[in-house]
Amino acid sequence: NLSDIYAMNAQPTQVLLNLGISNRFSLEALDEFYEGVYAACNRYGVDLVGGDTTSSQKGFIISVTAIGEVAPDKYVKRSTAQKGDLLCVSGDLGGAYVGLLFLEREKKIFLESPGVQPDLEGETYVIGRMLKPEARKDIVEFFASSEIVPTSMMDISDGLSSEILHICKQSNLGCVLYEEKIPVHEEMKRAAFKFEIDPTACALSGGEDYELLFTIPQAEYDKLVLNEQISVVGYMTEPEQGAHIITKGGGRHAITAQGWNHLK
Repeated sequence: NLSDIYAMNAQPTQVLLNLGISNRFSLEALDEFYEGVYAACNRYGVDLVGGDTTSSQKGFIISVTAIGEVAPDKYVKRSTAQKGDLLCVSGDLGGAYVGLLFLEREKKIFLESPGVQPDLEGETYVIGRMLKPEARKDIVEFFASSEIVPTSMMDISDGLSSEILHICKQSNLGCVLYEEKIPVHEEMKRAAFKFEIDPTACALSGGEDYELLFTIPQAEYDKLVLNEQISVVGYMTEPEQGAHIITKGGGRHAITAQGWNHLK
């Protein structure tokens, strides 16, 4: 929820928390949950101001509403990218998806052999990307201090390719994305190879990374290079040119939202 607020170049200020809890959860478990909520509120500087708590027939249901604020001239939408803008992302991509693969693998083993302990040694980075994603408060603060206002922005929850197509469609533009520019962490790359999958495909289609995808005018490039957490991955084009990815081998392929098969 906070990531969605940051994706509009806004600052979250308050959250409302609605819970549905079954009787199989102890009071101690609920206390631990709230400790995590308060830790997140402190980290992001937001206040928990209310919500509703009720019983549920089964499970644990969590619904959060975040409220934020932004000056009218700083508010950023998905539909306002301009031809020639640089296409940029924060952080690195694909780690959360690979982390999920490890967790699913170990759950399957556990269900078949409950006595077996999970083997997640050496995969701290990708597991952390899945279990504890961080909203990019720092990137929005960097925009403010550098006097940068993105022309469009959204967060990456469904994979890079899907989000790029959202910006292209809503801004009525095409784009060129360069595979070699997509930021992937070395730990993610190594982990992906264990599953014999392509790291680029994880970044394009994995999702749940909660990084920011945004466009800025080319004139702002010199400000961007001051931040090592930002990568320029392509640029926006005329809508007639469509959305394409240029592979490391020089091939040109249409970007698709349902996943992308690596072609060498």
